[in-house]
Amino acid sequence: MNMHTPARQSVVRKLRCAVYTRKSSEEGLDQEFNSLDAQREACEAYVVSQRAEGWVLVPDRYDDGGVSGATLERPALRRLLRDVEAGLVDVITVYKIDRLSRSLTDFARLIDLFDRNQVVFSAVTQNFNTTTSMGRLTLNVLLSFAQFEREVIAERIRDKFAASRRKGMWMGGTVSLGYRVENRKLVIHEEEAATVRMIFQRFLKTGSGMQLSRALNAEGVTSRNGKPFDKGMLYKILSNRIYVGEAVHKGTAYPGEHQPIIPRDLWDKVRSIIAENPRKRAAASRRQTPALLKGLLFAPNGSAMSPTHTRRKGKLYRYYVTQTVVKLGPHTCPIKRIAAGEIEAVVIDQLRAMLASPEMIVRTWKAAREMETQARGTRLATLAQSTANEHRRDRPASATDITESEVREALMRLDPLWDELFPSEQARIVQLLVERVDVGLEGASIKLRAEGLSRLSGELRRVPAATRNSA
Repeated sequence: MNMHTPARQSVVRKLRCAVYTRKSSEEGLDQEFNSLDAQREACEAYVVSQRAEGWVLVPDRYDDGGVSGATLERPALRRLLRDVEAGLVDVITVYKIDRLSRSLTDFARLIDLFDRNQVVFSAVTQNFNTTTSMGRLTLNVLLSFAQFEREVIAERIRDKFAASRRKGMWMGGTVSLGYRVENRKLVIHEEEAATVRMIFQRFLKTGSGMQLSRALNAEGVTSRNGKPFDKGMLYKILSNRIYVGEAVHKGTAYPGEHQPIIPRDLWDKVRSIIAENPRKRAAASRRQTPALLKGLLFAPNGSAMSPTHTRRKGKLYRYYVTQTVVKLGPHTCPIKRIAAGEIEAVVIDQLRAMLASPEMIVRTWKAAREMETQARGTRLATLAQSTANEHRRDRPASATDITESEVREALMRLDPLWDELFPSEQARIVQLLVERVDVGLEGASIKLRAEGLSRLSGELRRVPAATRNSA
């Protein structure tokens, strides 16, 4: 009996196959069966056809939707490359090579990474892989054409974009404050346009983006996304030619299809202010913004602190410096100088809190009554009763008539009113209320003027009446 030994079958090593898909735009991705699904279906069918070679599909999906092939910073691709380096993938399959990359340089880096990790790359519709020299040659030829195609498409897009801008068409991007998009055209958004007009008109009066931003923030005026206006944002608005109905491309302005928000004469006036020497505008701004604590601020050694400023890289920095330090040297006082904005903000915050406290309201009311009583005694000693009565009819209600609740209402009215005042008026009120501010290493203490409190409460009581008379 002849015994036949069965032929030994060769063992086929399993190769784990990952399918990578990509689509440049997001258009159509919300459909039930989209381009990514079509690519994956073709790749999976190809992997099944190579089952005899040991190809097995891995369960993970590597899909990049709405991402350009010009960059390697794609979420699914980065995850795939991490799996390659971790030894979890043996074969990478794509529908066409340009799905992996359209850049010859980037593709060379990817192939080098695949070679180092012994990973095979295969394109389904182009029927090659990188295991053979002919496959590598074909790959480089096809990739060169893919990059050429990408560059031609980019040139066409740039040319079309430039031609459209020359016709004044809006070509997408961030919509400027004051406009909205309707049927792919810019249409004026009336509520936002009112804010834009207000910014131009108020800058024309102040000439300072910093002052205007502070005023807008104090009034609670914000941009479209709710962010406060800073100086840079304001100057960007004031320099945006879209507001005079122009479309700009590469520094050249063309008549736009959209309606302007700002008249040309207002635009020209604002631009002439911005074009002025920044140092001159800063000097004018400083003249309009006096030092709030001039003559009131004292260092720990009792020496007065005077306002000064310096400029670095075009930016203005304000300080209060101790006079003994200036004259005798830094060893004379532990505090050499202090930032003006810092100490002024501290004093204003303390002042506003003190004026709203019940103790200060009672103190102000009593001071007002005492001052009026003394003043009335002097008048009665020198004037006849009839003359005094006649004068009393011509002047406002006396401070003796002020109730504690009226004083409380008057002082509470200052807090919301403060941010609306001009800097010169703020400085006047500080000089009226504050007698002295002593700065120490632990903070600052404020000494108020009693007579200033009573005068201020009287002024605040007359504000509504004055407003009604002017109206």
